[in-house]
Amino acid sequence: MSLKVIFPDGQSREFAEAQTAMEVAKSISGKLAKKALAAKINNEKIVDLATPLEGEVQLQILTFDDEEGKKVFWHSSAHIMAQAIKRLFPDTQFGIGPAIKEGFYYDVDSSHVFVPEDMEPIQQEMLKIAKENLTFQRAEVSRNEALNFFKARGESYKEILINDLPEDAVISTYTQGDFTDLCRGPHLPGTGLIKAAAVLSFAGAYWRGDSKNKMLQRIYAITFPDKKELDAYLFRLEEAKKRDHRKLGVELGLFTFVDEGPGFPFFLPNGIVLRNQLEAYWREIHSQAGYVEIRTPIILNRSLWERSGHWDHYKENMYFTKIDEEDYAIKPMNCPGGILVYKQGLHSYRDLPLRIGEIGLVHRHELSGALHGLMRVRSFWQDDAHIFMLPEQITQEIIGVTKLIDKVYKQFGFSYFVELSTMPEDHAGDDAVWEQATQALRDAMDSINMPYQVNEGDGAFYGPKLDFHLTDSIGRTWQCGTIQLDFVMPERFDINYVGEDNQKHRPVMIHRVCFGSIERFIGILIEHYAGAFPLWLSPVQARILTITEHQNEYAKQVAETLRAQGLRVETDLRNEKIGYKIREARNLKTPYILVIGAKEAESSALAVRKRGSEESVVMPVEEFATQAKAEAEARGLTF
Repeated sequence: MSLKVIFPDGQSREFAEAQTAMEVAKSISGKLAKKALAAKINNEKIVDLATPLEGEVQLQILTFDDEEGKKVFWHSSAHIMAQAIKRLFPDTQFGIGPAIKEGFYYDVDSSHVFVPEDMEPIQQEMLKIAKENLTFQRAEVSRNEALNFFKARGESYKEILINDLPEDAVISTYTQGDFTDLCRGPHLPGTGLIKAAAVLSFAGAYWRGDSKNKMLQRIYAITFPDKKELDAYLFRLEEAKKRDHRKLGVELGLFTFVDEGPGFPFFLPNGIVLRNQLEAYWREIHSQAGYVEIRTPIILNRSLWERSGHWDHYKENMYFTKIDEEDYAIKPMNCPGGILVYKQGLHSYRDLPLRIGEIGLVHRHELSGALHGLMRVRSFWQDDAHIFMLPEQITQEIIGVTKLIDKVYKQFGFSYFVELSTMPEDHAGDDAVWEQATQALRDAMDSINMPYQVNEGDGAFYGPKLDFHLTDSIGRTWQCGTIQLDFVMPERFDINYVGEDNQKHRPVMIHRVCFGSIERFIGILIEHYAGAFPLWLSPVQARILTITEHQNEYAKQVAETLRAQGLRVETDLRNEKIGYKIREARNLKTPYILVIGAKEAESSALAVRKRGSEESVVMPVEEFATQAKAEAEARGLTF
């Protein structure tokens, strides 16, 4: 049968007979064929390159440059790692081994307890298998064939997986050399495409994530088609360790956690200064953008959460209490409180859009194993805002929020990309309303030529959303800002406005955040800047160091002068060597180190050393104060 292939750029090519995806790739260029990992057909199904194609097919050849290509590469690598482990530790049984955002893991059940010393042997065996250039061979088998095959090899976890498959499921296995695994695929053409591998860490993981099941050993790893890419990745990992916000947060006196409150952060004086700067900036730009600020209670009764839908859709993540024998919940989100504020008065169409902001404290129950410094906590403050508007104002309001989020991220030097998340299975409201809301988000993005990716089925239960994923200074991405369009909550809470016709109408609602969780945003900032914050954010902007105690009184006077100019200053008047004091100030990432010796005290001056410089500049106190104040007020990106 003949084949017509339509490529992503709209061009097409015809073949007299059926071709495999690899044969099509070779017909385009030998270079593409060498890089080809898998194929995507008709914009939805990802298949092996050996898959025959016939008729009319939309085709995309996937390489390591494509996210879907990376997933195929890493999932195939998980099979290679399992093969390597089986060769080294023959009694090992295997659970699941998926690709993840960066790399892959395999859950294994083995009498051998894996330790860091096992990393190198596993890596070397993986590279040996890669050099063998084994072909991944797919086979479709019956349920009984699959069960008998894996039972004979003692793979009890594979038996469980097979038995849980639907009766009409296509069961397939993939074999490379002496190793066969249960898998639906797709996979690489062969193991030889893998040129570099690293086993990263070991962890415990309950089978299927259920604490009632056996604890397995989870082995994390990553592979690349080029050793340079692995070296760059490992460098980034080392850089990330140096920037770990949990370590720097303690060293810089920003925050801490205590056994009495796991997952509940304690902010220390320096951390509060940093938070206050962020919140002041937030209030300033929101006031300029026409928002009003509110504050709502953190505990509200059960009937409110039932009306909002959180009781049905989010209950497992909430905390509860009783007041006067009535059920109450600690709020996991600010939106119902914002709606109650809207309901406190009558609103005309002339009042809309109404933009209501709140830096609100929320609590969400997270499993202890999921807690991670400030990145995942059980209580945090969200820079929430809710916009109530006319249907015809949707596009302009979404554009306005998008521009505000863009302004915030540029303030901190972040680039970002946008993701449109669509209707999840567990959702409130009917499908037609969801489609209307989703299309409104698309239209707004298209109107300002903002590119976005689609994340199917990951919307909030009450509406689709735009998520903003920022990129930090070492290339990691973080989801922070979000815009959620909601036609459901206004209906549930029966909120209205009076239109031009003097009749009641239903407003549309936007839920949105810029920072997201302030705690998490601070964690990201710590790692983005490696603790060396721009001057305006630095908890301590200058440290005054005296060479001898004879300059202490003058140092105190200088500190008073600088504080009067609004600068945050500390003094180090200890009887220590000046070199020791300077090293300590450097370790604390202090933007300005101000050294005072006898000459400086006599001339009412300072020896000013800027962070990152070995040179000092002597200048009058007032000149430094004027310069530093101007720099702080400018809120510069870097220092």
